[in-house]
Amino acid sequence: MLYPVYVHVGDDSHAHGVTVPDFPGCYSAADNWEELPAKIQEAIEVYCESEDMDIPAPTPLEVLTAQSEYQDGVWLLVDVDVSQLTTRPVRLNVSLPEGLVKRIDAYAKAHHLSRSGFLAKAAVSEMERQ
Repeated sequence: MLYPVYVHVGDDSHAHGVTVPDFPGCYSAADNWEELPAKIQEAIEVYCESEDMDIPAPTPLEVLTAQSEYQDGVWLLVDVDVSQLTTRPVRLNVSLPEGLVKRIDAYAKAHHLSRSGFLAKAAVSEMERQ
C-alpha cells in the first residue's frame, strides 16, 4: 500500500529524516535515498508491533501538502508491505536456555528492540530465507 512520507532532506553531515503522518509519532532516518524505503518499512513495523490497532488507510497527498507543518521538505510515496505489520499480539510461553536469552536480550537492547520484537523479526527472517 502506498503511504506518503515527509522527508526532511539531509546533507553531508545529517541524515534524511522521515515523518510518517498516517502513523503519528513514527519517524525514521537514513543517510541516503536508497535506504529510505527499507528504513520506513522497519519503522512502521516497529510502530505497529504489540499494538491493538487497525492499520490506517493512506491519507491523500493533497490533504497533507496543505498542512503548514509540511512545507520545507519533500514527499515520497513508499510501498509499505502491510502484510508484515503485526498489530494484535498473541501471548505464548516458550523455554530457551538462559545463556541464549541473555544474548537475545543484549542484542535486542543494542538494536532498540524488545525481546519479543527481536524474536518475531528473527522468525520472519528465517522463514523468508527458506
